[in-house]
Amino acid sequence: MLWNTLLLALRAIRRNLLRSMLTTLGIVIGVAAVITMVTLGNGATQSVSAQISSLGSNLLILRAGQRPGPGSAQSAPPLKMADAEAIASQIDGTQAVAATVNKSVTAIAAAKNWSTQVTGTSNDYFLAGNWTLASGREFSDMELRAGRAVCVLGDRVKRELFGSSNPVGADVRVKDFSCEVVGLLSPKGQGAMGNDQDDLIVMPLRTAQRRLTGSTDIGSVMVSARTASATSKVKAQMEQLMRERRKIADNANDDFNVLDTKQLADTLSGTIRTMTTLLGAVAAVSLLVGGIGIMNIMLVSVTERTREIGIRLAIGALEREVLLQFLIEAIVLSAFGGLLGIALAAAASVGLASVLSLPYTFQPQINVMAFVFSAAIGMIFGFFPARRAAALNPIEALRHE
Repeated sequence: MLWNTLLLALRAIRRNLLRSMLTTLGIVIGVAAVITMVTLGNGATQSVSAQISSLGSNLLILRAGQRPGPGSAQSAPPLKMADAEAIASQIDGTQAVAATVNKSVTAIAAAKNWSTQVTGTSNDYFLAGNWTLASGREFSDMELRAGRAVCVLGDRVKRELFGSSNPVGADVRVKDFSCEVVGLLSPKGQGAMGNDQDDLIVMPLRTAQRRLTGSTDIGSVMVSARTASATSKVKAQMEQLMRERRKIADNANDDFNVLDTKQLADTLSGTIRTMTTLLGAVAAVSLLVGGIGIMNIMLVSVTERTREIGIRLAIGALEREVLLQFLIEAIVLSAFGGLLGIALAAAASVGLASVLSLPYTFQPQINVMAFVFSAAIGMIFGFFPARRAAALNPIEALRHE
C-alpha cells in the first residue's frame, strides 16, 4: 500500500512539475542559506584561531599602559630591559622572553625602496612568535651584545626589495645605515587584525635602540609559556612581578597590561559563533515561509482534485490512504527542496570561502540536520491539507465541479 501511495504522490507531483518546483523554492533557499551561513561562520572561526595561533605559542605580550590601543595611559613609565630580564629569571614556566622595540622606516636595496617596520629584539623573538627561517641564520651572541648592523627580512620585504632572488648576504639600507641580511623568515600571511605579518625587518635590540629609537626603552615584552596550561599561571606571576617592580599600591590600578593571545582568540571565536547562530536563525525563517508555501499549494491541490478524491473514497479507499498520499506529496516536495538546497549550499560555500579566503570544511551534521528539518517542515505543514482531503464526504466530493 505504501509503495502504491508513493507512486500516486509522485505522479501527482509530475503532473504539475513547474508548480511543484516553485513550491520547493522557499525550502531550497532556506536550507541553502542556513548551511552556507553556518559553514562560512565556522570557516571564519577557524581562520581567526589560526591567525591568532600564528602570533605565537601560548603567547603573552606585556606593554606599558592600562590597555592596548587608543585611550591607553600615556603617562605610564616605559618598560626597560631589566623588566624582561626579571621575567626571564624570576618566573617559572617561561619558554622564551623577548624584549622588542618597533620603528617605521623606509628600507632601500639597489633602486628599490619599501616602507616597513623594524623590530629590534633577540633570538627568543623567533621562538615566541612561531617564526621559522626559510634561509640563513639567526643572530649570533656577539651580534646581539655589540649591536651589529645585521637583519633578518620578512617575506614581504624580501619580495618587494629583491624579488625572487635570495637576499642573504646582501645589504639593506635602513635610515642612515646599512645592515647585512643574515636570514629570511618563512611567510606567515595575514594576521588576526588584518595586518601583513611578513612586512617586517628584524634586527638586534641594541642596534635598533642605538640607531633608530635613540632610547633604552622597550615597547613590549613577548613571553611564551612552556605549555598552554601554564599560560594563566605565568600571566598572574607577570602581573604580580610588574606591580612590585613598578611600585604600584595595593588599591591602585595597573599601569601596564598583559595580553593573552589565547583569550583573544577565544573571545573573537565566541563572537563569530554568536553572529553565525543569529544569521543561521534569520536564514531559518525562510524555511518556515517555504513550509507555508507548501501548505498553500497543497490546499489548492486538494480543491482541484476534490472529484478525484471523491472517486477514490467511493470505490473503497480508506481515509488514512488519502491522508497518506497527500502527506507523502508534501514530504517529497520539502525533502527534494532540501536536497537541492544542500547542493546549492555546497556550491555557494566553496565559492564564497574562496572569495573571502576562508577555509572550507564540509560538515555532515549541519547538512543532515537541515535535510531532516526540511522534511519535518513538509510533514508539519502538509498534515492539515492532507487531513482536509481525507475528511471529504465522498458524495459531496463527487458533486464538485
